[in-house]
Amino acid sequence: MAPLTYDRFCDEVVSQTDLLIDVLRGADLSVGVPTAPDWTLAQLIRHIGGNLRSLETALRTGMAVEDPGRQVPDVAGPDGDDPAALDAWLAGAARACAGALRDAGPDAEAQVWVFRRGTPFWARRAANDLVVHRADAAGAVHAGYDVAPELGADAIDELLELISDPQVAASSPRLAELRGPGRSIHLHATDTPAGLGAEWLIELGTDSFTWRRGHEKATVALRGPLADVLRVFHRRLPADSERVEVVGDAALLDFWLERVSLQ
Repeated sequence: MAPLTYDRFCDEVVSQTDLLIDVLRGADLSVGVPTAPDWTLAQLIRHIGGNLRSLETALRTGMAVEDPGRQVPDVAGPDGDDPAALDAWLAGAARACAGALRDAGPDAEAQVWVFRRGTPFWARRAANDLVVHRADAAGAVHAGYDVAPELGADAIDELLELISDPQVAASSPRLAELRGPGRSIHLHATDTPAGLGAEWLIELGTDSFTWRRGHEKATVALRGPLADVLRVFHRRLPADSERVEVVGDAALLDFWLERVSLQ
């Protein structure tokens, strides 16, 4: 499968935001988000929009945005929880962010928080963050959830790449516990074309873990539709959901999931 392009990720920042707004249309924004227990739906919107506005500010100004609350205008969104105002603010944040990414191009860099990365990283991160948070919103309002196969597979790849990154791992000590020689996890999306290669093998070693795409036997396997495997892997759906099948050592999958999160 060819990697998704920079332009595709820029487009998805807007498209995924529009889908999120559609999911929340008519919802009570004071409702709690089960997969992000500290947030209501209104707070979820503000979190997403604040991230988008922080990235846009870093791209537009060239400055390191290490303290968004101080450096980013309108980072918290409008006063009150009027749905129309929040929708407009979020949609505007997505379009401004996508526009800033396109203006900067794929050869630039930006820094948000402590992470200085190239714009391809940030475009991908913004798009996949929306893919996952859309699952949060769908779960809170009991709506269906689906994702384009190539985007869902990339969101799994990206999570594995991120938690393999030394700078990310250093910020989350529990990731250092993801080791254990001879143990492995297989993810298998059952509803995608063979050419997509939506299967993964994660092998735990003495010091850390490695991963690759592929169909191989493992200590435990998680099988199901790609959107559901994605949600379980990002802790947006319980591993014991009837929507997926766990074959083998379920405790190993739980061990992994308890230590991995990019909320």
